[in-house]
Amino acid sequence: MRAQGGVTWAELNRETAAHGLAVTGGAISTTGIAGLTLGGGLGWLMAKHGLAADNLVAVELVDADGEIVHVSEGSDSDLFWALRGGGGNFGIAASLEYRLHPLSMVTGGLIVHPVEAAGEMLRFYRDAAAATSDDLTVFAAVVHAPDGSGTKIAGMLVFHTGTPEEAERDLAPFKEWGSPLMVEIGPMPYQVMNTILDDAYPPGLQNYWLSSFTSGISDGLIEVMVDRFASVPSPMTGILLEHFHGAVCRVPVEATAVPHREEGWNLVLPSVWADPADTEANVAWTRDTFAAFAPHLVARRWLNYLADDQGDDAVRDAYGPNYERLVELKRRYDPENVFRHNHNIAP
Repeated sequence: MRAQGGVTWAELNRETAAHGLAVTGGAISTTGIAGLTLGGGLGWLMAKHGLAADNLVAVELVDADGEIVHVSEGSDSDLFWALRGGGGNFGIAASLEYRLHPLSMVTGGLIVHPVEAAGEMLRFYRDAAAATSDDLTVFAAVVHAPDGSGTKIAGMLVFHTGTPEEAERDLAPFKEWGSPLMVEIGPMPYQVMNTILDDAYPPGLQNYWLSSFTSGISDGLIEVMVDRFASVPSPMTGILLEHFHGAVCRVPVEATAVPHREEGWNLVLPSVWADPADTEANVAWTRDTFAAFAPHLVARRWLNYLADDQGDDAVRDAYGPNYERLVELKRRYDPENVFRHNHNIAP
């Protein structure tokens, strides 16, 4: 599949679905393909097929000299390595080519519990998700009800790529646990699954996101999660746990610029609010909450979730052991730091 850099995942998914094919494309369909892929590209299919960057075949790139170059493993393996996770540091992706996988129907949806059950649900989730197959991905969160009421809830987002029978078997423990307020799970086209969070993150709102990988889901982390969510200032903000397992974790750390190949969880604070006058309160809550989680986090950050005010230390944490090689390649391909309006890798 070849698509230009301005394409969104909704558009790409529409075209691949016509052929019964798909590739890892984030969790929100309004996201642009280029930014997500160059930053690594986590999504529903990462346990089955790896990151978007792991499925990148080639890039038509405008480089720092203004030249248009076709970059692939065969044409320039060093630059191609850097593009798979190096963000916007090495050029402008005019078009991207992806490896696709047979996929049409999946099983997915949402399980909702009362917020009072959040602690117990998260402890159940910690144990149940650890045994999931490559076909099953489950994220957990404390969020607000999607009906606009502002009601706080605890929930699990589930996604399964296997047959309906396999999905029913693997999802049974999650559907049957506790006393859920709602279990809305069923078969759907993959491109529909990629839209189920769209309404929660519409364009045009105020955003300030922070995230970091955890050292596990300890009882202490769960306590912080429940406690901090009680004081959240915006009815559009939640706390999310994204499970990394399966294919994404079987890629060697040094194979791409993305170093995050350990099984575990990425904790995300996606803070969203409508009124710019509320910015100070929402940013303060997000920073304070992130600081409260600090004892339970490790020095690994997901590039595309770094807020704009995150500095050099955060960028280093996003690349870990791959940072020094990226600096060397930046010196080779962009020594004047033309591409610097980003989470910058300084030459």
